[in-house]
Amino acid sequence: MFAKLFHRAPQESSPRKDAPQLKDFKPHVVVHYGIPSTASILAFDPLQRLLAVGTLDGRIKVIGGDNIECLLLSPTPVPLKYLEFLENQGYLVSVSNENVVQVWDLEQRRLASKLHWESNISAFSVVCGTNYMYVGDEYGYLSVLKFDFEEGNIQHMPYQIPADLIADEAGIPVSDQQSVVGLLAQPCSSGKRVLIAYQIGVIILWDISEDKAILVRGHNDLQLKDEIIIHSTSDIRHDKLNNKSDEEQIEKEISALCWVSSDGSKVAVGYVDGDIILWNLSTTISTNNQKANKSSSNAVKLRLSSGDRRLPVIVLNWSNSPHGGSAGQLFVYGGDDMGSEEVLTILNLDFSSGLEALKCVKRLDLTLNGSYADIELVRAPESSDTTLFVLTNPGQLHVYDDECLTGLISAPDMKNAVNEVQCPVTLPTVEPHMTISKLCLVDSNEGLQRVLKETVLAAKPQSSSPTSTGGAKWPVSGGFPSQLSSDENIGVERIYIAGYQDGYVRIWDATFPVFSHLFVLGLQVEGTEVPGANEPISALDFNSTTSSLAVGNDCGLVHLLKLVGESENLNTHLVTETKHEEINLHHGNGWHSTAVFSLIKSPVRSLRYTFSGARIIVGYEYGKAAVLDAVSSSVLFLIDCTVSNNSPIVSMAIKTYLQTDTDDPEQSGDASSKDPEKEVAFILTKDAHAILVDINSGNKICCQSVNPKESTAISIYLLDEKFAVPELSEHNPMNSPNVPTDGNESVQSGSEPESDTTEDEVNTSSEATELWKNFVDSLVLVCCSNSMLLYSTKSLIQGRSNFIRKIDLEKQCCWATIFKKTELESGVILVYSSGGVEIRSLPDLNLLEETSLMSILRWNFKTNMEKTMSSFGNANISMVYGCEFAVISLFTSENDFRIPEALPRLHDKVVAEAAEAALKFSLSQKNKQIAPTGILGGIIKGIRREKENENTNIEETRDILVPKLEALFSRSPFSVADLDLDLEDDFDAPIKLGSNSGFLTFSPLRGDNFDPFTYEWVTSSANNILPEIDQNVVEKIEVEPISPKPATPSQSQSQTEKSIPSFSETFCIIYLILGHTLTDFATHVDKQMERERLFEGGSVITEPKARTADEIKAKYRKTGTGDTAAVALEAKDKLLERQMKLEKLKENSEELASGSENFADLAGQLAKQMENRKWWQL
Repeated sequence: MFAKLFHRAPQESSPRKDAPQLKDFKPHVVVHYGIPSTASILAFDPLQRLLAVGTLDGRIKVIGGDNIECLLLSPTPVPLKYLEFLENQGYLVSVSNENVVQVWDLEQRRLASKLHWESNISAFSVVCGTNYMYVGDEYGYLSVLKFDFEEGNIQHMPYQIPADLIADEAGIPVSDQQSVVGLLAQPCSSGKRVLIAYQIGVIILWDISEDKAILVRGHNDLQLKDEIIIHSTSDIRHDKLNNKSDEEQIEKEISALCWVSSDGSKVAVGYVDGDIILWNLSTTISTNNQKANKSSSNAVKLRLSSGDRRLPVIVLNWSNSPHGGSAGQLFVYGGDDMGSEEVLTILNLDFSSGLEALKCVKRLDLTLNGSYADIELVRAPESSDTTLFVLTNPGQLHVYDDECLTGLISAPDMKNAVNEVQCPVTLPTVEPHMTISKLCLVDSNEGLQRVLKETVLAAKPQSSSPTSTGGAKWPVSGGFPSQLSSDENIGVERIYIAGYQDGYVRIWDATFPVFSHLFVLGLQVEGTEVPGANEPISALDFNSTTSSLAVGNDCGLVHLLKLVGESENLNTHLVTETKHEEINLHHGNGWHSTAVFSLIKSPVRSLRYTFSGARIIVGYEYGKAAVLDAVSSSVLFLIDCTVSNNSPIVSMAIKTYLQTDTDDPEQSGDASSKDPEKEVAFILTKDAHAILVDINSGNKICCQSVNPKESTAISIYLLDEKFAVPELSEHNPMNSPNVPTDGNESVQSGSEPESDTTEDEVNTSSEATELWKNFVDSLVLVCCSNSMLLYSTKSLIQGRSNFIRKIDLEKQCCWATIFKKTELESGVILVYSSGGVEIRSLPDLNLLEETSLMSILRWNFKTNMEKTMSSFGNANISMVYGCEFAVISLFTSENDFRIPEALPRLHDKVVAEAAEAALKFSLSQKNKQIAPTGILGGIIKGIRREKENENTNIEETRDILVPKLEALFSRSPFSVADLDLDLEDDFDAPIKLGSNSGFLTFSPLRGDNFDPFTYEWVTSSANNILPEIDQNVVEKIEVEPISPKPATPSQSQSQTEKSIPSFSETFCIIYLILGHTLTDFATHVDKQMERERLFEGGSVITEPKARTADEIKAKYRKTGTGDTAAVALEAKDKLLERQMKLEKLKENSEELASGSENFADLAGQLAKQMENRKWWQL
């Protein structure tokens, strides 16, 4: 609703020209969940059941059912001011503040077309059920746009009319450059009529097909006796008004409008001074009747407050009563006193006795949770239930159904007792607050896959129809999952694990772009109270080999869990500093707590399983570390890693080696089968100290400062052994001082401060020497907030902390990870506090590519955002920003989520076809006529039906409506000749001959050769002569013309001078009155004659008669070769007989056609004679 300013980020350094470039670098969003905090506008497709949310930064969020969500990004981060669906057609239209009209293809999830409007678009509306759009601009122009499905572009239609022409046609003065502030297609008008609201306070009902103003309303037309002031349900009063003269009327600027009737006969208009006026737009009142226009029954004025200074009416929306009739609810935002509480006002109005007798039954002020953004009213197509969507800032979506609104209105003092429906959140990030998360790979372990797959299948029915806390069903259920997601041959390949502030852990299946919720894990032990079990989760790690999960919290507890089947029996171990207790608990299929460790009263900051999963290393806030045995649920070692000021442990890496004795030639290169693999932990503290610990013995090997300058360490990584130090030294830039470097890079070497390790902190140098002998030298990457450093593992073990390469960073780095595309391609990803993202090569750390979170997701970087960022080494990064969760991929070659095959479908073609078929069936049932038992009964029935449906227009299906609108909008205004050029439907302007109950049109069929004329007789049900015939019934009778020229006026006049009709002609008229058309009668006669011919005068009973096999053979079987000539002769006779029958049928048809030429004139004469008679005079 309101614009937002975006500041351009400072320019970042570009990659070096001589650096290798990544060919498939194309950052894109793979998964997105949550409503953006900048959400500002709503749209809903009632047939596809899809909800769209537009934002102030150019994004569009599309939400469906079954956890289906999609994010669309505009090319520029500009606020959206209009957003509407092309209903049931798979397209979404948006208009930005830069006046760019964009059409989005939901099936392809891309921008299909865009059109830049040269002037400011001040009003926009989609013609319901079509691909046409009305556009109003600041200069008062009414234009029409069309989205061409075949060509995939937006077309500006020829129909465009300025404000002065509309004003001249309407007979009102409109000053120059009066902007259009509202456009509403009139219901039940098939898009041919549109209500235009101008800024000066004038509303005009414009007919596109006739190019004229049907009705004009303005503030000068008001003749109000009183106004209704609605303070509350118990305080509603009518105040008398002193009407001013026309010269004293003050122009009122329109700020909002909406229809308040299903047939488009009444409209509510909101003004900037806080007034609301309900106008009667019934077409029975002529625009030329100024006295009728100023009647007090044409408008009613509502006020929500009696104060002089009121807020403008920003939004108006109407919902018809589910019980029908002239009643409903008016939703108003604004109109109250300035400085009052921000509320959404709901008025229950009843004007069943006429607009002048309007009654306000109830008033409800709905307090908003946050500042107002937008509302959307949705009525379910299969029922009369209405759902209210309320969007508030920042990005909060609330839903109120009929039951909830009824409860609020009936008991306004019990607002807290009625729970609104909040938008179901697939992956919660705020309520509850997510503190840590990790995206993990899952091995193809048979037992693990079986348990996970069973859990996924059991969770699908629960997520198919989410409900709110109050039990209301979530109305958004559009879209459908891909077939790939239901493939039983594809197991769970990834899981997403998140820890929350409430002490719970939630796990999702992240194999496909649509996440499925699997588990909610509470860390309490059944039957035993564990202090601190509900504290916020602070660290996570998952080992897929053993299907084990480690969870640490702010109280220092470490929980070890294992995913088990029903056949396994595991006990829970409670381990503290002083005791070890074992508890036998009954458990079923799923996660089972194997151990709970409470060793140090310090928040857990880092957890890391060894490669085998048998041990786990715990890093604490106060610089302590613990090595736990996951198999025996015991504590192996407690290690003090503090150097100064109890610096927290921020990252850990583990390297495995085989212990060999290189001095023994027999054992050289051959590991003893008795010696297991040994593991060394590289522990990094926040103050940039690296501590090497032998996990097998718990001894500290060395402790080195890896950054000479004061900086904050982020993470430590061990690179593959393919980046061997000798290979790097040959091309080491420090040995080639002439190699150019980036402006923000410095290549340094030299001695660093000596090791911080003392003899008391390590065992002996012999252990380090033994480790140095068995280690295959590799590289260690240390990432800090202001630099990146590359070390050799052997140099760290020997206590020499000379780095191989160092890169000074100009910006503050907050998160880093390494990735590996192929055996030859790998690199490091850096994310800065400014939101910038860099890709650097390994091991030389050259800048390859750069982008930003703003360009990918329109995100900035938030504090502590790095805690919810994770990657498993393939350039897919998961992250959380406020209420949003996303997974981005930096390369097109990384397609772990199987896109586009695994993407869910947003547009359901089956639903679209079913809705269109249902509409056609409904219209066919509505138009189907049932003949009455007699002439009198039919006339009475027709009079009653005419009175009931006086202002009702029959809807049309899209295949009928769109061609008509195409003909209307493809011409220039006031060009009727262009309209009649290529139409073959009831839009033709017929030439009336005879009475006003029917008319005759002559329209020759086009072509190079002459074709017969088509005589169309169109009857009207406005008179009481032919009540059973629908309005606009067309009878088409093709006859052979006497000459290729059209009928002359004299010939037409001679046809009208026919004498009294014959009995057959009179019977045709009576048959038509009974509710049948002439075509039906001719078809009935032809069928009856054909039936008699087929039975050859026999009985009309069609019941089959059983015959024996001998009878069938005697009739059809021909024996002997001599009968061939007889068979041919018989066939010839039958052909001649058939030809005679066809000729006879042709003669009968010509006679019927000849007799019907006078039918229209005879019917007109009959109608003229009976037009003044009443039904009892027949």
